[in-house]
Amino acid sequence: MTDEEITALRRGADAPVVAGRADAAAVASDLSAAFSTDPIFNWFLRADALHDAARLKLFNLLVAVALADGEVFRPATGGAAAVWLPSESLGPTPFLQSLRTLPHILQATGLSRLSRMSSMRAVMEKHHPTSPPHAYLWFLGVTPQAQGLGVGSRLLAHGLARVDEKGLPAYLESSSPANLSLYRRHGFEVMEVLRPQPDSPQMWAMWREAR
Repeated sequence: MTDEEITALRRGADAPVVAGRADAAAVASDLSAAFSTDPIFNWFLRADALHDAARLKLFNLLVAVALADGEVFRPATGGAAAVWLPSESLGPTPFLQSLRTLPHILQATGLSRLSRMSSMRAVMEKHHPTSPPHAYLWFLGVTPQAQGLGVGSRLLAHGLARVDEKGLPAYLESSSPANLSLYRRHGFEVMEVLRPQPDSPQMWAMWREAR
């Protein structure tokens, strides 16, 4: 990011915009950078020299899904992204779809960590509320360069304002304990602590009532 872009983010002058397909690669790059030190991602992603490339490829896949099924917001100059999905788009992954995505998942995890990814997906599906309808904050990430400037808080507030206009509750899983205070300031409370496997990092399932 340029100095001018960082200054715009610091001043809060770079209002969130809706990301489209033309922004997919940039969004994936920003989210990949944002989650480079995430405990859960570093637990299930392959641990070899392809680790960083695997994370970026995975986010390219996830962003494509997000743009098809939900909404993605980002500052106009980039540096962060928030991915929201309607709860109606969620549910157990169909068998044929799982088969199609398996090669991509294997690229991300390597064979030795495939079970970690499977465990994570299973625990998330098991504990995700099935009702009432709600907005799901799938990802909120800020690149290292843009952290500490209030970007994540502004993106979260922007998304929640839209959620509130619809009269919906909201749900998320936080994979970093450092973010719990941010989410609590915006009305989320911890419902459960999730652990995909006995030796895995924790995740925090959080819920915000409709307003």
